[in-house]
Amino acid sequence: MPGPLEGIRVVELGVWVAGPGAGGLLADWGAEIIKIEPPTGDPARQFQAMLGADLPFNPPFELDNRGKRSIVLDLTVPSGQAVALRLIAEADVFLTNVRLSGLRRLGLDHDTLCQRHPRLVYAAITGYGLAGAECDRAAYDIGAFWARSGLVSLLTSPGGVPPFQRGGMGDHSVAMTAAAGVCAALVSRARTGAGQFVSTSLLRQGIYTVGFDLNVALRLGVPLAVATRETMGNPVINSYQDSEGRWFWLIGLEGDRHWPGLARAAGHPEWIEDRRFADTRGRRRNCGELIAMLDAVFATRTRQEWGKILDAEDVWWAPVQTTDEVLADPQVAAAGAFVEVPDGATMIASPLDFGSTPWSVRSMPPDLGEHASEILASLGYSQGEVAALQADGALG
Repeated sequence: MPGPLEGIRVVELGVWVAGPGAGGLLADWGAEIIKIEPPTGDPARQFQAMLGADLPFNPPFELDNRGKRSIVLDLTVPSGQAVALRLIAEADVFLTNVRLSGLRRLGLDHDTLCQRHPRLVYAAITGYGLAGAECDRAAYDIGAFWARSGLVSLLTSPGGVPPFQRGGMGDHSVAMTAAAGVCAALVSRARTGAGQFVSTSLLRQGIYTVGFDLNVALRLGVPLAVATRETMGNPVINSYQDSEGRWFWLIGLEGDRHWPGLARAAGHPEWIEDRRFADTRGRRRNCGELIAMLDAVFATRTRQEWGKILDAEDVWWAPVQTTDEVLADPQVAAAGAFVEVPDGATMIASPLDFGSTPWSVRSMPPDLGEHASEILASLGYSQGEVAALQADGALG
């Protein structure tokens, strides 16, 4: 299936995860993605070695770069820049997460390209935004999205050690925002005929991710306390451990609604009328005592057993699953979390479906520079011109 973006051509100048991740979403949804890589390749190709072994596959790179075509250009060589400019001239979208100063040096900044190509949608992902003293500061998502946005501090227990984020969490989050921005700009262009500059940043994405907390602090002038399970004011939305040491989460956000069912499930219906726990205020005031009591109860059965009991009382819950458990979870498969790639590989699917224009993955990620000949031929380059580019060192 072609997907809803069939016929849209995107030129991607992206590195690592954020830019290529956005391009990967657009590729899944049917856009043609031409990936410009330096002679050394997108550094994300190094993930294969960084994973610690001589592996035949590069799963992180494959996730973000399947369905694309690759051309290697040395953009520091004028003839290499000229090829890039010809590609962009025929594109609907230019997508990048290269630093703004580098783009200006190459003549690929948004002011230049948007003025030259009024219908172009230019999408940029930065670390820290477009203005301010640190707008060109180097950033990975663990710095701008995870650390500086305040996100990690809100996940660190008092006196605890800041946790590490998982690979690409902020990158994939900002990639979704960038892809959404591209689509919105294309809708606007269809209406007005004019392209535009679209930008997002890892810092903004992190701040939006914890916008609940930050908007409370902004509007009320006080921060929300960092939660710990031992002091959770609403014990009906908390994590608990079963007899085998496996965790699960109760998700009774509406405490009064779910408290009676939880008390019955725990085998203590008398708790419903217990003055310490009968209402939200009492449970909050006596949360430490109640959590300890629930800990003792939940330690008597397995998570599977508790699941049946909680479901019978309509108490909402979810297991805290390992990666192996996630991949084996039948609901994960039913939700469409996996996609088959034409060579038979199973991968993680992009997280959006379209009822009338379903998408599918066209191919595995390209080898470095795999499609240079066909891309240049589509631009009208002759064999002699291609040979000249190779002699210049512009073409890898």
